[in-house]
Amino acid sequence: MKKNDPYYDTEIISLWELFAVIWAGKVKVFAITAVFALASVMYALSIADQYKATTLLVPVQSSTDGLSGALGRLGGLASLAGVNIGDSGGVSEVKIAQEIMVSRNFIENFIEKNNLAFELAAIKEWDKETQSLLINNEIYDVENKKWVVENGRPSSWSLFKTFSGMIEIKNTESGLTSVSISSLSPQLAKRFLDLYIAAINAHMGERRVAKATININYLEAQIEKAATVTTQSAIFSIIEEQLKSKMLAEASPNYVFDPINPIMAPEKKFAPNRALICITVTLMGVMLSILFLLLMHFYRKE
Repeated sequence: MKKNDPYYDTEIISLWELFAVIWAGKVKVFAITAVFALASVMYALSIADQYKATTLLVPVQSSTDGLSGALGRLGGLASLAGVNIGDSGGVSEVKIAQEIMVSRNFIENFIEKNNLAFELAAIKEWDKETQSLLINNEIYDVENKKWVVENGRPSSWSLFKTFSGMIEIKNTESGLTSVSISSLSPQLAKRFLDLYIAAINAHMGERRVAKATININYLEAQIEKAATVTTQSAIFSIIEEQLKSKMLAEASPNYVFDPINPIMAPEKKFAPNRALICITVTLMGVMLSILFLLLMHFYRKE
């Protein structure tokens, strides 16, 4: 494009011009950056430390696979009898358990049963020196032992959202399940995770027992209606497998998940990364201050 072209812009912005504008406003850049840097430090220091307890869980295959062979042989007869003896139509107990673990109904019942509202809502931070939890007086009145919030206590929904934000469930490449819970103190993180794993194992065991009991009751009622001795024998076989399933669920404290190692309290915090916060916010201050200078410069030129 030539200079005599009517579309030729004679005021091409050069890098030197940009540098000159920034250099002339270096004091403003420094001042704005300093404000951002100071704000980032204050913000980073105001965030309470977070501790994460993590455990690897082995799927207890006996909860499904141990009976799958026998139940598979009887599946046709069970279907004729109107009974579903399979666990979940091809979906493993582990996958069902993982979905239940993050469901609102399970988490709300878990919080209520273990009386965790105080630990979830009233704790402000953990004092490392005294190894004690500091209470948020704006939420809970320690002297009178009562909630200060509206309606007497935090809502089930708010407690559910709080706890949901603390948990993390992942499947590893080796087929294990990784479960983590973060909290303001190492002891709370460990306690929450211990209770959480015990709760899902108990829930899935109770679920299996309830399903087996319904099937057994139904099958026992069908024995007298059976037309042949062969059919009666088949029904007895199905009842036997259901009783095995029920006994297994009642006897196994780790019905679905078995921790590889005992859950330990974390020794180091995992968040926040205060250095990263300060660097990021400070760089934002530099970029915004430079952008401000350039916009003001070209606005004045117009």
